[in-house]
Amino acid sequence: MTDSISHALAAFVAGTRYENIPQHTREMAKRCLLDGLGVSLAATGLAPVCRPFVDFAVEQGGRPESTVFATGARVPAAMAAFANGALAHALDFEDAHDRALLHPNAPTIPAALAVCEAFAPIDGKELIAALAAGCDVACRIGLALRVPLDEYGWYPPPIIAAFGTTAAVGRLLRLDESQLTDAFSLTLCQATCSAELKFSPHSHIRAVRDAFPAQIGVTSALLARKGVKGFDRPFEGRAGFFALYARGAYEPEALTHSLGERFEIDDIAFKPWPSCRGTHVYIEAAAQLVREHRIDPNNVASVRLIGSRLNLMLAEPVVQKQRPATAIDAKFSLPFTVATAMHRGTVTLDDFTDGALGNGAVLDLASRVHFAADPTRSATAGADVLRGSVELELKDGRRVKLEIDEPSGSPQRPASDTALIAKFRDCCQRARSQPSAVTIDSWVERIMTLESCTDAGEIARSL
Repeated sequence: MTDSISHALAAFVAGTRYENIPQHTREMAKRCLLDGLGVSLAATGLAPVCRPFVDFAVEQGGRPESTVFATGARVPAAMAAFANGALAHALDFEDAHDRALLHPNAPTIPAALAVCEAFAPIDGKELIAALAAGCDVACRIGLALRVPLDEYGWYPPPIIAAFGTTAAVGRLLRLDESQLTDAFSLTLCQATCSAELKFSPHSHIRAVRDAFPAQIGVTSALLARKGVKGFDRPFEGRAGFFALYARGAYEPEALTHSLGERFEIDDIAFKPWPSCRGTHVYIEAAAQLVREHRIDPNNVASVRLIGSRLNLMLAEPVVQKQRPATAIDAKFSLPFTVATAMHRGTVTLDDFTDGALGNGAVLDLASRVHFAADPTRSATAGADVLRGSVELELKDGRRVKLEIDEPSGSPQRPASDTALIAKFRDCCQRARSQPSAVTIDSWVERIMTLESCTDAGEIARSL
C-alpha cells in the first residue's frame, strides 16, 4: 500500500501539523470557520426545513457529548454533526472552492466542532490543522476529476465533501495512516447523493444535503478508531471512488502534487450573495448594468445570459426556474436571482422568504431572463463555469452588455476580514437564539484568535 494514492492522502492527513502550515493557510481556516458558523446560525432562524433534522437528533437521546446549534441541546457527536450539518448549506451562503466546484467546508465544520466537544480538550491549533487538511483532501478529489459526475447521475458536492470531513475528524482523533485509510473506506460505503434533486422543485434535499456527509465523517472515523478494517485503496482501487463515481476518469497527479506544501483552502472563495456560486457573476453584471446605465427594469425587453453549459441546471426547466417554488430552488435559479439583482440592486437573505418568492415585479422580470450555453466553454473547468455575460435589450432597441470573468469573493477578488465579520454579524442576528451584539463580538474574537484557544469545543458550547 505504500505507493498508493489512498496511502499518500492518509499519510498527509496523519502527518499534518499546525507548525508546518503556512500562516496564510492558518488564517484562511479561521475565516472559513467564522463564515461557516455565521451562515449556519442564520439558518437556525431562516430555514425551517432544517428543523426535522434537529428534532430527530434530539429525539434519539444518547450521551450528551456535543451541542446542537442555537438550541442548548446536547447529543452524541455524530448526531450533532447530523443536525448542524443540515444547517450548513440550507441558505447556500457558505464558502466555496471555485475551481473544484465544491463547498468543502460545509459538512466539515459541524463535524469537527462536534468532535472537539466530545473529545475535549482539543485546542484551536489542532482544529485549524484539521480544517486545513480536510479541505485539502476534498478539493483535491474534486480537482482530479476529468468528467462531471452528474453525467452518471451523481450530485458531487456532498459525496466528495464527505471524504474531506472524514479526513478532518480523523485528524482530530489522531488516527494513524492505516486507520485513516479504513475511515475513507467506510465513507466510500456510505457517501451518495442523486442528481435527481436538481429536477425536483419541491425537494428539501438540496438544502439539507450536508447533514449526511457530516454524520458520515464522524461515524467513519469513530468506527476506524475502534478497529474496523477497510480497503487498501478506497480511492484508486479497481472498485474505488474514482472507478465507481467517475468510471476511472481522473488525474492522479492532482491528488498528490505539492501535497502538504500547498493547501487548497488558500483558494477558498467567500460569497457576497446567498445563492449558488454559479449565479454570482450574473448577479453582479446585471446589477452593475442597471446602476451604471440608470436603467429602469420595467424598460427591459429581455435579458440574455451566456455561460458554461453546466449552468443550464440554473436555468432549466425554464418555467421552474422563472417561478421557483422554494427558497433553495430560487437560490439555484438564474432568472430569479438576476431579476432580483436588477429590481433591488443586490441579493440578500431577505430575498428568499416566502413573500419575496411571490414578488410580482421580480417574477415578471424573471420571465424575460434567458440563458444560452456557450459551446466553447468547458463543463468542468471552474474558470469557465463561473464566468459569464449579461446583455440587456431595452424596449427602445438599445443593448448594453457586460462580461465578468472572476466572481466577487474569489482569491483574485478576495473578501476582506471587515466584510466577512460584517457578514457574520448579520447572519448571527438572524439566528433563532437571537444572540446579543456582545455575544456575537465574543464569537468573532474567539474564532479570529483560535490558535490561542485551549479548548475549541468551547466555541460550539457557547453557541
